[in-house]
Amino acid sequence: MASTDRTAKRGIRYALFTVLLVGIRQRDPGAVANAVFAAIGTCVSDFVERAYGLELRPWQHVYVDTAMITHAVGMLGPYDDTRWWDHLTHTHSATILGGAVFAISRRRGRDPRPRVIAVVACFGVLWELVEYAIHRTANRIGVEPVLVTYGKTDTALDLLFDLVGAVLVLAFGDRVLGELATEDA
Repeated sequence: MASTDRTAKRGIRYALFTVLLVGIRQRDPGAVANAVFAAIGTCVSDFVERAYGLELRPWQHVYVDTAMITHAVGMLGPYDDTRWWDHLTHTHSATILGGAVFAISRRRGRDPRPRVIAVVACFGVLWELVEYAIHRTANRIGVEPVLVTYGKTDTALDLLFDLVGAVLVLAFGDRVLGELATEDA
């Protein structure tokens, strides 16, 4: 891992630790839980490299990790105060998932287009169902939900921006993921 990659990862983890502390101070279980899960998420790209013998470029590590920080920071207010924040995080996350599907499909000699769209759409629907279930369960037992739903329009927009992320992967996948899509990467 390059020095700049380590520095960026360390900075993102410090930022997530800060979100955790602010969440604890504000007694915001959503921010606390999301900071913890996001910190775990920053280990995913390292795991993928070791498990599959890949070498991600430094910008790819940072790209994955910034999805973690934008989501965790969003829990401190931007999801409520900045209308486009949720669209940004859904698009960003969808490009990561879609990028993984794209690279795997190319490595296996398969057309990534239907797979990227299908996987991103299915995971998007699954995420929305989990988000709804968590919100509903938390309300039923009288605790603050760690994920918030904002209604049908928000759900539809979330799914739309998931698909925007998938389309971006299909448009730019060969250029930005080419080295991951070949066996000798």
